[in-house]
Amino acid sequence: GSEAASEQGQEEEVEDRLKEYMDNLLDKSAKARQAALQSLRLALSSKSLSEFLLERRLTLADSLEKCLKKGKGEEQALAGTVLTLLCLQMGSGPEGEEVFCSLKPLLVSVLTDSTASPSARQSCATALGMCCYIAAADLE
Repeated sequence: GSEAASEQGQEEEVEDRLKEYMDNLLDKSAKARQAALQSLRLALSSKSLSEFLLERRLTLADSLEKCLKKGKGEEQALAGTVLTLLCLQMGSGPEGEEVFCSLKPLLVSVLTDSTASPSARQSCATALGMCCYIAAADLE
């Protein structure tokens, strides 16, 4: 009984922190957004959070889109990495495809932008490749 309650409390704590990180992606400060992206990268790479992300995937995708559009260098690179992890968490179903299709044009845009930093371009290339492999229904 108490173990289940403790586990439930830990899960709620993790979800609260994730919500906070997602809110911080919209911060005016680039440093705050980068810190939030790093925290999300760590969380998404260390634990399966598909249940939590399922209902928040579009909100997170929208925030990542803003980071890719308005951010520079490191922020764009982190956003690409978090997007890759989001696609991995969503899997090959319609949810993963929806996230991928909404951000694919932006990934291509950053990838082909010669003024973008090499790390941002590399991260977007990786995100494009991984998300395409995992979530794209269209074979082309």
